[in-house]
Amino acid sequence: MAEEEPKKLETETPTQPPPPPSTEPAAPAAAEPPKDVADDKTVIPSPPAEDKPVESKALAVVDKAPGAEPPAGEKSTEGSVNRDAVLARVETEKRISLIKAWEESEKSKAENKAHKKLSSIVSWENSRKAAVEAELKKIEEQLEKKKAEYVEKMKNKMALIHKEAEEKRAMIEAKRGEDLLKAEELAAKYRATGSAPKKLVGCFGS
Repeated sequence: MAEEEPKKLETETPTQPPPPPSTEPAAPAAAEPPKDVADDKTVIPSPPAEDKPVESKALAVVDKAPGAEPPAGEKSTEGSVNRDAVLARVETEKRISLIKAWEESEKSKAENKAHKKLSSIVSWENSRKAAVEAELKKIEEQLEKKKAEYVEKMKNKMALIHKEAEEKRAMIEAKRGEDLLKAEELAAKYRATGSAPKKLVGCFGS
């Protein structure tokens, strides 16, 4: 009996946990003589002693496992994580390159727009200046024409004044010649008659 029970315990230990030592040892002690109980007491603790080294070995194997290569599932997980990181970095670089290209395009558009506006302003300025210069030239030509007309008019007026002055001078000269001639004739008459002019005598008498 004592030999059969340890065998049963050894066969049952891998599948079921060992029974508590407080309950089962009491039943065989009541059914069998004290010798068998003593044998049972020496044999019963042995199964747990045999089970513990097995568990420690299993734990030792488990402890050594991290040093070894990871399972295929972990490798695939790690590879997927690395692939996701690479894809995220590629997407980031692609987004940055797209943003840079958009920025360059917008800057180029702004430069071209500003250049077109500046060119239009320059052409507008040149056209306005040309129009003002043409108008100024036209006014200058008109002024020159008016100036020439005014100068000609003034010259004609001066010539007319000079002509009138010459006529007046001629008239005065003619009148002077007549007066001189008349005075000479009266003087000859007074000499011939032996009389004196009355005005002159009156002047002397007064």
